[in-house]
Amino acid sequence: MEIGVRIVGFLQKIIQWLTLPFYFMWSLQSVKTLPPIKDPILLQSASTLAKKIRKGQLSSEDVVRAYIARIKEVNPYLNAVVEDRYADALREAQEVDRLTASHCKTEQEIEKETPLLGVPFTVKESCGVRGMSQCVGSLPRRGIKADKDGEAVKLIRKAGAIPLLVSNTPELCLSLETTNLVTGRTLNPYNPLRTSGGSSGGEAALIGAGASVIGVASDVAGSIRVPAMYNGIFGHKPTPGYVSIDGHFPYATDIDFQKYLVVGPIARYAKDLKPMMSVMAGDKASRLKLYEKVDLHNLKVFYMTEAGKSLALLPVEQDIKDAIHTVTKHLNRKYGMPATGGNFKEMEVSAETSISVFFGLQGIPNALEDSENPKGSHSLFLEILKALIGASKYSFSLLMFYVLQVTNVFIPKWKYKYYYDQNEALKKKFTDILGDNGIFLYPTHPTAAYYHNEMFTKTAGIMYAMIFNVLGLPSTHVPLGFNKEGMPIGIQIVAAPSQDRLCLAVAEALEKDLGGWIPPTAQPSGKYN
Repeated sequence: MEIGVRIVGFLQKIIQWLTLPFYFMWSLQSVKTLPPIKDPILLQSASTLAKKIRKGQLSSEDVVRAYIARIKEVNPYLNAVVEDRYADALREAQEVDRLTASHCKTEQEIEKETPLLGVPFTVKESCGVRGMSQCVGSLPRRGIKADKDGEAVKLIRKAGAIPLLVSNTPELCLSLETTNLVTGRTLNPYNPLRTSGGSSGGEAALIGAGASVIGVASDVAGSIRVPAMYNGIFGHKPTPGYVSIDGHFPYATDIDFQKYLVVGPIARYAKDLKPMMSVMAGDKASRLKLYEKVDLHNLKVFYMTEAGKSLALLPVEQDIKDAIHTVTKHLNRKYGMPATGGNFKEMEVSAETSISVFFGLQGIPNALEDSENPKGSHSLFLEILKALIGASKYSFSLLMFYVLQVTNVFIPKWKYKYYYDQNEALKKKFTDILGDNGIFLYPTHPTAAYYHNEMFTKTAGIMYAMIFNVLGLPSTHVPLGFNKEGMPIGIQIVAAPSQDRLCLAVAEALEKDLGGWIPPTAQPSGKYN
């Protein structure tokens, strides 16, 4: 346990208490609710849409038009779209309909060759869609376009899906809230006073609002799973190495970066995660055995409701703890899964471990540095002062990330090796205990979506998701209703490396048994039961 890290956490806790009156007053203002979903097309899974399109029961053009209409309807509320390609998407949908009408291929051939034929999808701006914006919320990169599809996007398109747009991120994806100086702030579809999370906040907000059904996103510290939780949807962080990160910006030059950054699926329906993973993993998909039947009755469950007890840690909301207990009891009662409280005391220092492993990487991009002209690099301190008066070309949240990087959050660099070794030991422990038939239930984040700018006092919460990035374990966020304030909550399902299919199978079962995504205009008040 690092005293410096704990002091930072304790100071943040004091600031939280001091700002409570402000956020209480902020919460009292009236807010606009999203328009309800009226088109039944928007309430069908991507898998169902693909099946109906290849059977000729739905036209791809009608599906694409329905989603374009919904995006145009809700984006004024959300501010999640960076750049669209609606005209091109409609042309591609019409080509799909001509293909299916020609009957030059059988339904079985279409399903085998292009399993997502005609289905629209959206893409986090950092993942790259050829010819579309890839400035990733950075003013100095404004106007930069992706020169190719990111590899995962390319494979989704090859499977027949049609990209509609690229969605908003924090500047260079280095923040827990999606806001930047190019596109602005993305709002939460369940409450616009709350954050949509980061860094896949734009993507998650659109999907949660019913304006997209599936999306391509990325995760280096919870960037798929935390926005998925905040916006009431599903998100999967794959085992690293299966889905290519080629075409993603930003990236680090350190080869180990590929152990921690992953590109993965984010979706409204759990049943769509498996086909998306199968497509996005390409030639490596067979090694994951995604379509090998998982006998839920043979699984075992381990769980923890919090990392530990400390004044410096962000406490886990009781509603989230209750959800973990509810799921544990349900899995035991219906499927006979034995449940054991996880003996992973090492999780208490997840913050120190994650920070040390991540900041120990070489070549993490720094927008302030000029590698060709060091004298031309910008002063971090000066840029912070300028940001406070709105005069910097860098967002305040990006600059705060660099403060954490420069200070190492007060962890001595000579201790990095110690925490790296601790991380490897914990990975082996999880792998040995979970094996090929175990899952671990854990909070995705300690709290539901908080108010805008509260992230500066709640950074410690990311330890719950980030630890599984540095451990290299697959993890799926599952929505489980709402907290007492009516905001989405949920938990993550973790498995041993390459056991992604266990996460996905349990996610599908929980969606079927307990319900999954609930539209923003239909959420009940009160906690999940």
